[in-house]
Parts: sequence; structure tokens; C-alpha cells
Amino acid sequence: MKKSLRSHLRKFLHQTTRRAFAVLPRTLRFAVFRAMVDCDPAPDSRLQLKIADTKQELEACFRILHDAYVSSGFMKPDPSGMRVTMYHALPTTTTLCAKFDGEVVGTISIIREGVFGFPLQSVFDLSQVRAKEGNIAEISALAVHPDFRKTGGAILFPLMKFMYEYCTEFFDTRHLVIAVNPNRIEMYESLLFFERLQENTVNNYDFANGAPAVGATLDLHSAAGLFKSVYGRRREKKNLYKYFVETRLPNIKKPIRKYFTTNDPVMSVDVLDHFFNQVHSGFESLDFRKKLLLKSIYNLPDYQKVLPDIPDELELHHPLRQHQRYSIKCPGGIEFTSGDGPVRYELTVIEVSMSGFQAECRAELPLTQSGVALIELGEDERSKVRATVVRHKRAEFTHFYGFRLDDSDLTWARCVKALEEGQIHSDLGGLDEVTDHMASSIAAR
Repeated sequence: MKKSLRSHLRKFLHQTTRRAFAVLPRTLRFAVFRAMVDCDPAPDSRLQLKIADTKQELEACFRILHDAYVSSGFMKPDPSGMRVTMYHALPTTTTLCAKFDGEVVGTISIIREGVFGFPLQSVFDLSQVRAKEGNIAEISALAVHPDFRKTGGAILFPLMKFMYEYCTEFFDTRHLVIAVNPNRIEMYESLLFFERLQENTVNNYDFANGAPAVGATLDLHSAAGLFKSVYGRRREKKNLYKYFVETRLPNIKKPIRKYFTTNDPVMSVDVLDHFFNQVHSGFESLDFRKKLLLKSIYNLPDYQKVLPDIPDELELHHPLRQHQRYSIKCPGGIEFTSGDGPVRYELTVIEVSMSGFQAECRAELPLTQSGVALIELGEDERSKVRATVVRHKRAEFTHFYGFRLDDSDLTWARCVKALEEGQIHSDLGGLDEVTDHMASSIAAR
């Protein structure tokens, strides 16, 4: 009886405090949120932040997420005790985790635009964000274990810092988007400078069990300047600018990549089968188009065994792309020869395949012209290829081009073959001996 009374009293005090806080002016509410910042530049050495890349780590993340969503009313309890979505099956989604003494205590997922789009695009208009340059990623599935929710941000702030560094340094992302409950949006607006996608609240967001939601976005190109303007003169534990932009936490384990790839896929055949066939029957609930898209992503024989079946006659009417494209971000340049001599243009290559590549260039290139391109595919992986400009798309302040490969070298073929065979990020550095013979034969064609 006393326990029930204490619980009701705590709930009453919480609701009363929330109502009183809501009537404060917006600027004062934001000041209160910023005063609550507690970002320790030297967290406990038992804390580790990393990509969740094992079945055990992913299970722990999905269980913490499930319990947090159920307690908030954002989902109904699942028999598995886990919240797993189809976006987690994609190589363009990365799940980060915080571990304390070896146990997962926090998680956040970053969904860069892939074949399924974004969860929030079903109810929020992203046209204004898309009109600007740069890739978009949805920040989703944030949860901290109940034992660590009252630790003054000891898990939350390091996890958010890791997310910021990962998006700016590894995930080739400019715009972050979120869909959050209305009673939490001001935390993102005040602390991280997210701006709302629209004024009105969506009253029924299916991805969160019909709960209301507010959409918002943050341009990472301007974030550092905003952080500095507000936090730059504050003391260390209140200075989110220094914490996010300048501080380097030894607790963060960043991905090691041989090539300048922008994804860190973790879904091995076993892990994919476990979460989407055994824990959930997620594959069977997909429509035909999404099943076909999954087959185009995981196009190796071992993966085909665990993916949903598609009748041959239907697949023949919807043929897959002959040469799969792979996301990458690497510097390069192309040189054209004209009557006035050679002319060189700087490129940023953003996609590669066995038959061509896509690149960004600040200058306007001559269509149908062939040239020699030098491309840095990795730290010690320089490729020299001959390519022809075949497509052009103009964007604000820049241009995007499609190139057809007329001639490639072993380095190029080996890189693409590694991306084809290395379906999880830990594979990509160790495939040279296996793929060299195959790559040599491809490059010689």
C-alpha cells in the first residue's frame, strides 16, 4: 500500500513539474536544458563505445530498445523481448552500443538512406532537406538501460558524441533527421539545435505504435558553429562544442577500414537468419518489391538460402542491376586531353561498381569525353582507370556525374570484388588473397 502511494506521489510530482515547466518562456526552458548538460571528457575506463557487430551485442541492444519502447507506449510487447525492424537488416544501417564492464547499457541506430528509405518519411516531408546537398541519416532507436538513466548523462552523452563523430567522419552524412515524442523534442532543439520539419505534430505515427511524433533535422555542416556560439565559453563539463568537436574519447572504438567505404554492415548469413527468420518472421511480411531489393543487396548464394523465396517467373520480369553499386567516399581526379593540352579536374568518388562509378565535381565536365582517372580507394590503394562521362546532374554549388569504365586495373577490380564478397565490415580487409585471381581475370576483360 505504501509502495503504491509513493508511486502515485512521484507520478503526481512529475506531472506537476512538467506542467509548471511548460508554462515558462521558450528561451528559459532552453536555458534550463542547457544547464543540465554534463559531458565528462574523461569517462570511466569501463565504458566502451563501438559498433554492435555480434549477435550477442545486437540482441542486447534490441532488448534494451524493446523494454524502453514498451514502457513508453511506443510498441506492444513482442514475444522475443526484442525490437527489430527491417531497417536493421540493411547494410546502410549502423547500430552503435555503449558497454559498461562488458555489458551493453545503451544503444542508438543510424539509418542512412537505403533501398527502404527512412521510417519517418511515411509521415514527414523531407523535400526541403533533400533539396540541399549531402546524404541524410535518420537517428533512431535510442535507449539506455534503466540502471544508467539517472547517472547524469554518463551513458547518453558519450553515445551521442559517438553518433556525431561517426556521422561526420565515417558515414558520409550531412543531414540528421529524427521523429520523437512531442514531450522530448525541446531537448533536441535546445541542446543539439535540431529544427522542426513542420509546425504541426503528427498525431499517429505507425512506427511508434501510433504515438504522436515531431520531425526535426540538423545540418551537420553548420552544427559545429552553432555549438561553438552557445557552448564555446562554458566550462568543460558544460561545453558541448569542445566535447563533440575537439575532445577525443579513448572509450570510442572506431571502425578500421581498408577502403574508404561509408557503410559498416554486420549482417552475416547467420545473424540475418537469426533475427529475421528465427526471432521474427520479418522477411515474409515484406512486399515483393522489398524482397527483390534485399536479393539485390545480398546477392551471394549463401544469403539467397535465408532470404524469402521469389517465384522465378516474377523475378525474370524484374531483373536486378547487372553490376551492383557500392557506397564509398574517396578523393580522385580525372584528366582529359584537348587541343590545348591536358586538363585535370578534382573528383570525390561516391559510388563504385565493376562497370563504372559516380563522382561529385565542382566544375562542369564535358559529357561523352573520355579521360584517365586516378582514384584513392584506400590509404594505400590507388587505382588508375580510363573512364567516359555518361551522365550529369546539377545540384546547388556542385555537379554529380556518372562514369563508364572503359579500362580498369587490378586495384579497382580487387576493391569492388572485396565489396561484393565482404558482406560484413570485418571482412573487407582480409580478402586480397582470395580475390586476387578473380579480380585479375575481371580487370583483364
